Amino acid sequence: MTDDATDSTGRGRVLDTYVAALQHDLADVGDATRVGVVRRPTRWFSGSVDENEPALAPPETLLDETKQRQEDFEMRGVCEREAHNEAWLETDFAARYRAHLESDADAAVALESLAERVRDGEPVALVCFENTDTKRCHRTILRDVIESRLAADDD
Repeated sequence: MTDDATDSTGRGRVLDTYVAALQHDLADVGDATRVGVVRRPTRWFSGSVDENEPALAPPETLLDETKQRQEDFEMRGVCEREAHNEAWLETDFAARYRAHLESDADAAVALESLAERVRDGEPVALVCFENTDTKRCHRTILRDVIESRLAADDD
């Protein structure tokens, strides 16, 4: 029998949410370990997670480039949400973040460590700042990468 924390194989579940949802009780992650995946955690962010793994955050250069493109869009009158999403597309954020996870040694170690914990039955909730109801976010890509690794174990 399974519960909400594990799947039918006994592996932990991989959830994702944003910090404000945790702070305002808008997200229920149950007993999942709250793993921050941000490069620059604030004090209030750190108080909402059990741990933070900055190696799983996007690289600074990608964050900075995307933020600059977002600001450029906003200066042209595009709303923040759309500017964020357009900047993602223009900087090829998703592909570059995936490449970072594959090529950066620290990211690879952190990713495998987290995947191993989930394999061993630990439920985890990936946490960052972005509300994915309105904006694209790297943690959804990270969740997909972890889930793909776990699915590959079954092949």
